[in-house]
Amino acid sequence: MEKQGNPAGERYTGLSIGVHWLTLALLVGVYACIELREFFPRGSGTRQALASWHYMLGLATFALVFLRLAFRIAGRTPPIHPAPPLWQQRLAGLVHLALYAFLVAMPLLGWLILSTANEPVPFFGVQLPPLAAPDRALSHNLEEIHETIGTVGYYLIGLHAAAALFHHYFMRDNTLLRMLPRHGRG
Repeated sequence: MEKQGNPAGERYTGLSIGVHWLTLALLVGVYACIELREFFPRGSGTRQALASWHYMLGLATFALVFLRLAFRIAGRTPPIHPAPPLWQQRLAGLVHLALYAFLVAMPLLGWLILSTANEPVPFFGVQLPPLAAPDRALSHNLEEIHETIGTVGYYLIGLHAAAALFHHYFMRDNTLLRMLPRHGRG
């Protein structure tokens, strides 16, 4: 049975919901690996493993974002009831655009950083080809950009989550319910 206030047909598909939450899980892993890496000495096996997992989970996110974009283009967006004001709809569109840009740019930048640093690009047992020729100065500059956008990513993700909670608890609309997994039969 659908939750009250969220009739059938006013939810994202199960696959879209699953991909949304898998993307979040991957991002948590990406951020956790890079943050936890700092607790281990340079050159240690654990630090290297966390860096490798950071790369691989980031590239998995890169692959997943194209599936998300395909769903977004091909599928329909369930309506929000009651409909939010136009300014909120436009702001939500801008935040979603920024999130998608983030999900594409960050892994691509990471791949370019490894390529220009002349380091292997691991992806779950496969080494991906470099995207650019080795160039240490460029690698350093790209890394600075990657780190800055990574910090912005914390705020974008937090804003997205805060907006969903705001809509649920204060606006009392179905914004959040459209993307929550179903519980029980229904």
